Amino acid sequence: MAAPRVRIAVQDLAKTFSEGAREVHAVAGVSFDVADQEFVAIVGPSGCGKSTILNMIGALVTPSGGRILVDGEPVAGRAPRQVGYVFQKDTVFPWRTVERNIALGLEYRGVPAAERAARVKEAIALAGLQGFEEAFPATLSGGMRQRVALMRSLVADPEIILMDEPFGALDTHTKLTLHAELLTLWERKRQTVVFVTHDLSEAITLADRIVVMTRRPGRIKLVYDVKLSRPRDVIRIRETEEYSREYSEIWHALGEEFELGEVQPKASR
Repeated sequence: MAAPRVRIAVQDLAKTFSEGAREVHAVAGVSFDVADQEFVAIVGPSGCGKSTILNMIGALVTPSGGRILVDGEPVAGRAPRQVGYVFQKDTVFPWRTVERNIALGLEYRGVPAAERAARVKEAIALAGLQGFEEAFPATLSGGMRQRVALMRSLVADPEIILMDEPFGALDTHTKLTLHAELLTLWERKRQTVVFVTHDLSEAITLADRIVVMTRRPGRIKLVYDVKLSRPRDVIRIRETEEYSREYSEIWHALGEEFELGEVQPKASR
């Protein structure tokens, strides 16, 4: 059986930021691959370079060393066309309605109006936003705004999605609801996903593999294959022995990094 093709190859990646005369070594010697249709999560202590790695894959930050290949082509200067990005903040435009926020990327790509309207309508239905098409972000809850931001990326049908703690600011109930919705969408479309999070339980719930980072400068401490079967019930999965075993095995490695950094973890079980 042929191995899945590699969509993202991160090779000996490093990043150093300069702050005046001071240099901050954010990431050093990071290498991993992401296969086609794979859901990979990156976890680690605050400041370990998780978001920096994601931003380098998305061409928002230039590496200091190493290289990144997307579908075999070096990432240099601009994000590959097949890549979509969901940011930590919802990043919706307050002067645009739900419908027009979701349509924004399609407008930039020059998608014809009729096709654009059909794709936006489908996205609104998938996200459960019917009835809010003409609403402005100020009238929406945080979870609804994040749905809008997510669908704005997904409506363009990116083959690869980069997600930077998109649910980190939400309450537990809303977060679990969006976990379920994200998994439903992913099972349907099977994009390749790289997902950054502080929350180990979130990573286990969503991902096929988890990349565990050390404290700064961030290096890979462990790459863990999540063995939980799919599809996953985001509520009931936490009550299983399999989930508890996976959590304990990963936490053994991740918890050491929190102790070394003398910080309190944000992960919640």
